[in-house]
Amino acid sequence: MELLQLQYFLTVARLEHVTEAARSLHVTQSSLSKTIQRLEEDLGAPLFDRVGRRLRLNEHGSRFLLRAERALLELEEGKREIRDWTQAEYGTLKLAVTNASTLPGILSEFRKQWPMIHFHVQMVTTQEMLTALRRGEADFCLSSFPVQDDEIQCQTLFLDPILVAVPKNHRLAGRRSVALAELQGEWFVGVKRGYATRDLVDAVCHEAGFEPAYVYEGDEPARLVTFVETGIGIAFIPCTGRSLHEQVHYLRIEDQRLAREITLLWHKSRYISRAAQHFRRVVEAYFADVTGNAVLSFCQADSPPDCSC
Repeated sequence: MELLQLQYFLTVARLEHVTEAARSLHVTQSSLSKTIQRLEEDLGAPLFDRVGRRLRLNEHGSRFLLRAERALLELEEGKREIRDWTQAEYGTLKLAVTNASTLPGILSEFRKQWPMIHFHVQMVTTQEMLTALRRGEADFCLSSFPVQDDEIQCQTLFLDPILVAVPKNHRLAGRRSVALAELQGEWFVGVKRGYATRDLVDAVCHEAGFEPAYVYEGDEPARLVTFVETGIGIAFIPCTGRSLHEQVHYLRIEDQRLAREITLLWHKSRYISRAAQHFRRVVEAYFADVTGNAVLSFCQADSPPDCSC
């Protein structure tokens, strides 16, 4: 059995299509098919079933996939560890986030302290985030909710209250707070289902007796305030995601303790590079500062209605 066979097998297993896998690997389709065939001959069992033009892992393939992923991840971890210790001030940090509102401040501070470390960030759904961790495609995930998983370590960083953002000419714009039931019948803008904050808000609204009516659902939380400002709809915005738009007013929710739990996630069995360790310390310091900062006074009971902290 060759390393190349395992790499080709993983690609085909994930894409479930020989043509797409060959394109991804930059090899010919015939070469890829022959390599998979040799692997199946070595193992003495077929790994895929053909369904039209696509491939589906059969029971043998599903079992072998778990072993192959572990083997290749261990080899990749070994390469990263050696590279980490031979290039002390350099490195690459891979992040997956479901919570992007605090990311600019965190990455700005990280860049100041470690300018030679490169980082790559992807905005993902909850399921994509967990998949990235398990496959070793992310060193850390910055999440809007905690995870209960035997393989995943979860560190709570901050409880982030969720507010209601309305235009300045809205009927609620003169108030400090609002009961959740008062929002029934409003038009909402929000992110798509699958993002933790959206799923949390929908669940709490359902308990309050209504389903939010969305006129816009997107992948960029930062754009929601612009839609609110122009009167397209109102939005649930985390406290740390507020902006200084003059035409937007924020209200606390009176009758529900609605807050997202910002957490840092990593895989328990993966090697934590020095670049990743530096990032973790920056994140912890950032949220320690946020927790003690008066900028969060808006979320406290005595804040004035027009506070734009």
